Amino acid sequence: MSQFLAPQILFLKEGTDTSQGLGQLVSNINACLAVVDILRTTLGPRGLDKLIHEGRDKVTISNDGATILKLLDITHPAARTLVDIAKSQDAEVGDGTTSVTLLAGEMLKNCKDYLQDGLHPRTVIRAYRKAATLAVKRVRELAIDIHGKDAEETRLLLQRCAATTLNSKLIAHHKEFFSSIVTDAVLALDEDLDLSMIGIKKIQGGSATDSMLVKGVAFKKTFSYAGFEQQPKRFVNPKVIMLNIELELKAEKENAEVRVDSTKEYQAIVDAEWDIIYEKLNQIVKTGAKVVLSRLAIGDLATQYFADRDIFCAGRVDEADLHRVSRAVGGVIQTTMNSVAESDYDTIVGICEIFEEVQIGNERYNMFTGCPKAKTATIIVRGGSEQFMAETERSLHDSIMIARRTIKHSTAVAGGGAVEMELSRYLRDYSLKVHGKEQLLILAFAKALEVIPRTLCDNAGFDSTDILNKLRAKHATGEDGKWYGVDIEEAGICNTWESFVWEPALVKVNAISAATEAACMILSVDETVQNPQNDQTQSAPGGGMGRGGMGGMPGMMAGAGRGVRKFKGRGGR
Repeated sequence: MSQFLAPQILFLKEGTDTSQGLGQLVSNINACLAVVDILRTTLGPRGLDKLIHEGRDKVTISNDGATILKLLDITHPAARTLVDIAKSQDAEVGDGTTSVTLLAGEMLKNCKDYLQDGLHPRTVIRAYRKAATLAVKRVRELAIDIHGKDAEETRLLLQRCAATTLNSKLIAHHKEFFSSIVTDAVLALDEDLDLSMIGIKKIQGGSATDSMLVKGVAFKKTFSYAGFEQQPKRFVNPKVIMLNIELELKAEKENAEVRVDSTKEYQAIVDAEWDIIYEKLNQIVKTGAKVVLSRLAIGDLATQYFADRDIFCAGRVDEADLHRVSRAVGGVIQTTMNSVAESDYDTIVGICEIFEEVQIGNERYNMFTGCPKAKTATIIVRGGSEQFMAETERSLHDSIMIARRTIKHSTAVAGGGAVEMELSRYLRDYSLKVHGKEQLLILAFAKALEVIPRTLCDNAGFDSTDILNKLRAKHATGEDGKWYGVDIEEAGICNTWESFVWEPALVKVNAISAATEAACMILSVDETVQNPQNDQTQSAPGGGMGRGGMGGMPGMMAGAGRGVRKFKGRGGR
């Protein structure tokens, strides 16, 4: 009898929600599958786009997996794991964000039945990690080195990889045009392939094919004062100086008080201010620079001063653009001109072959080309709407990342689901050599890899069952069929390597590894503890004991977190 009278031990704060066991594990898997279903229709050349309205008339149209997951603002703790792997895939290789999310979701889906039948999650994790190791090893065996024999062949191979990335984007019908721009931009960089040295600028108006590549630095003309139009707009081999100095007469601060006894003292103060700014301007002119850029404002006095001496100036230049110019022309950004000696002039100024201001659409752009110190490029994107140009920018970013990775790791595999089908066949054959539960789980992993070609077929409106059966039969023939994937154009199968549908092997290796780690992380969680938000949430809505019921009940309902659905019972209103 005493065991029923034992006091209950509470070690968590009142209001803490705890869920554990198999039910919680299945709930986490279901949450991840709900996220996967959102992205499923965006995969492949025939994938559809998502329109996300964020309020205040901000609309995003995209089929990029990482972009969609960022904008969805997912709050479920387990489902956020998929957001993290999509972000890491985007940061690491730039493409394959939708694929990695689909793979992780399919791995979880295929093992859910085994978990509900009593299989321990650790058994699943162990088998999945073994299958992932085998799959990654097989990808590296299949990968073909595409390093060109000469510069022209290397450019052609890079362009094919860049075009494959653009196949599934909004600008797919212009993939040859944009893949050429992307390839030239990446090849224009130094050996370190610094992504920050490629700028992407958007100018509304015109068509997508009006986009252009500037082999140098280009940025939008900044706000200018009177006298700007008198300045020259083109120089050959000019010296360029970059500043972080305000070149205008500063107004007095609020509540500033200066007491003077005579007009001479007041005039002395005014003269001192003019002397200070003229000293700065004289120091800049002495450097021999013909182009003056500043992070801060350049006022009307300085603008007219430079115009009288045939010097171009631009103030309020964006910090990223100023740093790109600095690295490209070789100068050093100056925060003061007071302590600069004449012997240091050559070290603080840079030089480029041509500087000019040109009209593009309704905008004027300042362009620096022929920069000797660091190679750089700027892609100017044209389009009819902000949403289209924003999606074009995201697509070009993915393609640039793929081209960079291909230069650093010059191995590729066939796309279109070919490598996934070959890995699936390889793991199915391997599973026949394994006994016990591990065999079933490796087969589940192999089946999960087929989600890529199956989704490609479904999104294109093809019969996925029929095409997957043809692919399995072709891959079973051995080496002759290893590069066969989905033929989007003819609704069948084809050798995607010969069709130049290429993807860097690094994309597949990273996708399989990241998807497996995400799936294993979710499978290893058997309990979720949600702490109460704050005391006010718990006490304020509950109030005292009201008419017709207990006082604490409304507070318990109010404590339901975001995303929790409330179901009405039988007879509820």
